Amino acid sequence: MSDHYTANPGRYNTMPYRRSGNSGVLLSSLSLGLWHNFGDVDRYDNSRQMVLTAFDNGICSMDLANNYGPPPGSAEETFGRIMQQDLKSHRDELFISTKAGHLMWPGPYGEWGSRKSLLASLDQSLKRMKLEYVDIYYSHRYDPNTPVEETVGALIHAVKSGKALYAGISKYPADVAKKAFAMLRDAGVPCLLHQIRYSMLLREDGDNLFDLHRKEGVGCISFSPLAQGVLTEKYLHGIPKESRAAKESGFLKVNQVLPLVEKVQKLHDIAIKRGQTLAQMAIAWQLTDDRITTVLIGASSPDQILENLKALNNTKFTSEELIKINKILDTPPFWDGMA
Repeated sequence: MSDHYTANPGRYNTMPYRRSGNSGVLLSSLSLGLWHNFGDVDRYDNSRQMVLTAFDNGICSMDLANNYGPPPGSAEETFGRIMQQDLKSHRDELFISTKAGHLMWPGPYGEWGSRKSLLASLDQSLKRMKLEYVDIYYSHRYDPNTPVEETVGALIHAVKSGKALYAGISKYPADVAKKAFAMLRDAGVPCLLHQIRYSMLLREDGDNLFDLHRKEGVGCISFSPLAQGVLTEKYLHGIPKESRAAKESGFLKVNQVLPLVEKVQKLHDIAIKRGQTLAQMAIAWQLTDDRITTVLIGASSPDQILENLKALNNTKFTSEELIKINKILDTPPFWDGMA
């Protein structure tokens, strides 16, 4: 990709767009998450090429948070630089999100869900991304020590002040999500999206929430669709030395992955017969469910984005395939560490 960027004129030709709940918003079936590989520790040129590759292929939804990096905040700065350099004239084609709730700065206001924390964080995020507004602002996690009325009130203020167009929540349990949806709706700021962890291997969040989303007219964005790489070819033959599970730090542990290997091998066999990689099938499987608005993918290279996009070439499953998949996945998920 040359230094001067010209957007692909055919970028909207093949991407399917899905409506978010009862809103007027259509989102690309895949969204690009900037959780990893967009920080100061990463090569800017690679980060830039990933964003532009996504946009050139119809991915208009870009998912950020205040603490993405490392260091925290640097993913937003990287994205802001790409916006200024390449995508400024395409701002109205992009659906940009950010979030606050996880640890971002020292002291009592640097995390969780107080009005002070959320509104200060939004101002910081807009400055880092050099934006006047974000399209959606999320409470990144439920804060059990702050009244949900206060957290939701901050989201309402963010929208009514013009700094966000829509409000969303992330990783909220069903009972609190229901309360938040009602408060947002009553304030005339209906919740646009609920972001949940959801994959073939971890479906509990969706099972608890999909009916509520449909009833409330809220869209759903699923993250960790590949279960941090477990639903790829990476772990078919054990634990590679360079894999996430092999690292001492991080969410993924060897003793969590090993019991899943047999299940993953069986899913891989089905994917091969479908002419897909396991990762492509895992994404396509989610898109068979119209309760999911968009699937959030991460990437470490532009080629990986292009590989994930191939999932859209085959999103139809035969009843026989779905029966086999459900049989393989019949065992309830038994761990909660793939965030």
